[in-house]
Amino acid sequence: MIRLFVGLGNPGPDYETTRHNAGFWWIDALAAKLGARLVPERAYQGLAARVSRPEGPVWLLEPMTFMNRSGASVAPLARFFKIEPQQILVVHDELDLLPGQAKLKFGGSAAGHNGLKDIQGLLGTPDFWRLRLGIGHPGIKAEVVNYVLRKPAPDQRDAIAKALEQSLSASDELIAGHMDKALALIHAQPPRPKPPRPAAAKPAEGDPP
Repeated sequence: MIRLFVGLGNPGPDYETTRHNAGFWWIDALAAKLGARLVPERAYQGLAARVSRPEGPVWLLEPMTFMNRSGASVAPLARFFKIEPQQILVVHDELDLLPGQAKLKFGGSAAGHNGLKDIQGLLGTPDFWRLRLGIGHPGIKAEVVNYVLRKPAPDQRDAIAKALEQSLSASDELIAGHMDKALALIHAQPPRPKPPRPAAAKPAEGDPP
């Protein structure tokens, strides 16, 4: 089961609506769904909430350390409550996915994401779950920093919101540890619209009715 949900972002109103804070948006939505309230926890340098579930206690965390020091928030909480890396899900923005896409994966490299890199370093392993929320790519590597620290265009924000909603539908399966079912829900594609039925051909003039 997932016992610790971590959303990555940067603290403060200047960053609140930027692409890099997509992980915070997801945790805020999960807290609302579970009826939890995130409160400052100095020991873990973040906003945190504890939720009692039939499967056991579940933690929600938003590090307030700035992105590149996220591990300084995640690792102390995980160690104190004896949460194994494989029981952690980190939700983060993903340049390599389009807005509206979300992908669940276990382990792997940080792929240049400073928040993931710091968490891996302080946990001592890359073997934790990640939920990648697509924000798209500016197309030029030199523009990446400015891009992630800007607000998405309205159509992109709407697409990201839909991905948040779909991936949140898997939260119960994630908490229960049904990772295959969670993956199917998160990766499900919307059904294709059925093609219109061809109209019945009209009889040509002179044909029998």
